Amino acid sequence: MESKNPVFSRQAKGHQAWGPAPTPSDLQGMYDAPSYAPPAQRTMTIDDVVVRGFITLGTLVVSAAVAWVLNLGMAAMIAGVLVGLVLGLIVSFKQSTNPVLILGYSVAYGVAVGVISHVYNDLYNGIVFQAVVGTALAFGAMLTVYALRIVRVTPKFTKFVVAAALALMGLALVNLLAGFFIEDGIGIRSGGPLAYVFSVAAILVGCFFLLLDFDEVERGVRAGAPEKYSWLMAFGLTVTLVWIYLEILRFLSYFTSND
Repeated sequence: MESKNPVFSRQAKGHQAWGPAPTPSDLQGMYDAPSYAPPAQRTMTIDDVVVRGFITLGTLVVSAAVAWVLNLGMAAMIAGVLVGLVLGLIVSFKQSTNPVLILGYSVAYGVAVGVISHVYNDLYNGIVFQAVVGTALAFGAMLTVYALRIVRVTPKFTKFVVAAALALMGLALVNLLAGFFIEDGIGIRSGGPLAYVFSVAAILVGCFFLLLDFDEVERGVRAGAPEKYSWLMAFGLTVTLVWIYLEILRFLSYFTSND
């Protein structure tokens, strides 16, 4: 005898009380669906890069100031260069966004920059301030050039800048090796006319790299890159600014009296 209760009656026929039984396609859809919906990932903005840039560069400046005040020696400089180089290569080749690695680079290279700056300032009083101002002016000028599209970053331009940087590093390495056998090496760091040309070329290439960095940031924002990539962009800008600063420091030393 069939139950008069409609709920029990439907359950007896293989149906749930709140609706019809799911079809095979419904079951397959439930099986294919993810167990949870991952949270939406925030994309990178210009402000993210600016904030991370201040943190990264600020860490480098603070560590440089500490090295300056404590008057750390050449051993600390060499250690800073080696540690910073290793961390920088890891970040560059792995395209790592790990803030620990990036800030570690800032601390290590900051120590090296602080020691180098202290040595130069002892030899040429006031030269460090001039180099800092020169670096700031170079950054502002390149930002203006990029914003006004006076120079457009094209694939051809990028290849030229990278090739020029590799050529400069190759010459610096040859000069270092030649210095073991010939006084002043090949002369690109001796303070003569060839050294002037080399320093100017190195500063210009550093400025061109700023254009590449700006373009990388803009393309990352347009492409909706994850927020964490702002650390990588900040790292690139910091590396370029340190390059420009050190080259301006050396270039100014050629024209500054050490009396």
